[in-house]
Amino acid sequence: MTTATVDQITAATKANVDALTKGGNAAIAGFQELAKAYQALATKNAEKLTASIQALTAVKSPAEFVELQQKLIKEGVDAAVSDSRNIADLTTAVFTAAFEPVKQQVEAVQKSVKK
Repeated sequence: MTTATVDQITAATKANVDALTKGGNAAIAGFQELAKAYQALATKNAEKLTASIQALTAVKSPAEFVELQQKLIKEGVDAAVSDSRNIADLTTAVFTAAFEPVKQQVEAVQKSVKK
């Protein structure tokens, strides 16, 4: 093996390690962000549940109870759809950020092999 070959292998290995490190760091930061989002969602849902129970206990008639219950169900479904969409978007962003450095490194290696 020539010195140039060893230098190329060393440079490629360093670039690969750097890409994996960047991807790992992005994954860690992303998972922390996801954990915070899930924690905020759980807190919001617990607060909403408490408020809903308080509102239901304050009703004066069966008709008012049914009306409030329907309203709360609609709000709950709308919130669940919105929250699910937000979590899915955040999850996609986390995985994209985590794998982008590795993807770029693979593309760089492919370009250098084609030369």
